[in-house]
Amino acid sequence: MDRTKKKKRWIQALVLLAVTGMVGGWSFFIWSKIPASIKIRAGQEEELDFHVPVSGTMYEEEEEFVPALGGGIKNLYSENREISVNLAEPLTLYSDNLTTYRMDLKLFGMIPFKTVNVEVIEDEKLIPVGRPIGIYVKTDGILVIATGEFTGEDHSTKQPVKHLLQAGDYILKVDGKEVEGKKEFIRQIEESGGREMVLTIRRNDEIFDLKVKPEPDESGEYKLGIWIRDNAQGVGTMTYLRNDGSFGALGHGINDMDTSELLDVGTGSLYKTEIVSITKGQNGTPGELTGVIDYDMKNKIGVIDENTVEGIFGTVSEEAARSVSAQALPIGLKQDIHTGKAQILCSIGEQEEPQLYDVEITAIHPEHDNVNRGLEIQVTDERLMEKTGGIVQGMSGSPVIQDGKIIGAVTHVLVKDPTRGFGIFIENML
Repeated sequence: MDRTKKKKRWIQALVLLAVTGMVGGWSFFIWSKIPASIKIRAGQEEELDFHVPVSGTMYEEEEEFVPALGGGIKNLYSENREISVNLAEPLTLYSDNLTTYRMDLKLFGMIPFKTVNVEVIEDEKLIPVGRPIGIYVKTDGILVIATGEFTGEDHSTKQPVKHLLQAGDYILKVDGKEVEGKKEFIRQIEESGGREMVLTIRRNDEIFDLKVKPEPDESGEYKLGIWIRDNAQGVGTMTYLRNDGSFGALGHGINDMDTSELLDVGTGSLYKTEIVSITKGQNGTPGELTGVIDYDMKNKIGVIDENTVEGIFGTVSEEAARSVSAQALPIGLKQDIHTGKAQILCSIGEQEEPQLYDVEITAIHPEHDNVNRGLEIQVTDERLMEKTGGIVQGMSGSPVIQDGKIIGAVTHVLVKDPTRGFGIFIENML
């Protein structure tokens, strides 16, 4: 009898677990369909069609949205600054003011579910570029890649900075003076004679001082036992230009190859580059565009001001801006994008002007936890397949165009299938 009861309880527990899992999975599916941030163009009606059993209220501090005909919403000044919204039905939003509104949403109108920011932005056009660029950045301080050990003069193991420095730290100053670069820092250590040094460190958002004491290795050369880096370089693709010469590129940040952390960039430059060879992508092996960069001032075409998760940003020279002949295109927001045919703009040959290649948008993730993977892309153009095998390293930043609008940029390739990859929404880059 006891065994029968235990068996029954096990079955009930398994059923409860299965139901809980199904409900949790369904709730996450609904949650992921609604972006945490929605952008709409000022002065234009924007229709949102989520078809989810979620409702709530929408409000703004100074202004209120009030319903318009056809289930839409218009903005008018009013003392009553809150209205109801129902995402089970199409919702049309409109506002003339560049401001941010807030939706507090509930599942089935009862269970607190999600907060959504609705940002009203100016409509703009961007010039799609799709050209390869040479990138050189200097870190803001000296990046510690790793710490380790070495053999000292007495043949014992030395670890001068064990438990003091760690991978991802930035060395900003030595004895109160700003560091001038990797070579100068190594020279200071070698010439320290083993005296105690005070390093100013930035770790995440915290800045502090710590004392370190270099020790001699077997040859008598003083060391701290750290691997460091003060610059990074590579090849990518410029996504867009604005009329004022500002640009966006890559669609993802420049990360350190060893720590995988986003580099804190102090200064950076763009250079002309020529693609001299292409390694085709194969299943399990990503391909690559190999470019030659001559770091001569005459080849410098711009400066990098920001390195962010969404890409690198800065300004190009007037000459470089004039060399881009493409016509400006409107931007496509998340609600404008659909699965199906699209194109990417890129240049993959020596002296080749950017060309449009056919792709398919196979999936759209408006609320992906990785901002660089909002779009799933499948290369369908036989010309591109023949040249590269699909998406390859160096194509990051290639603009994605659909229905005459710039909707995003290529960011990653699937190693197991180079014909497939990911992209970022252009609104995230902006």
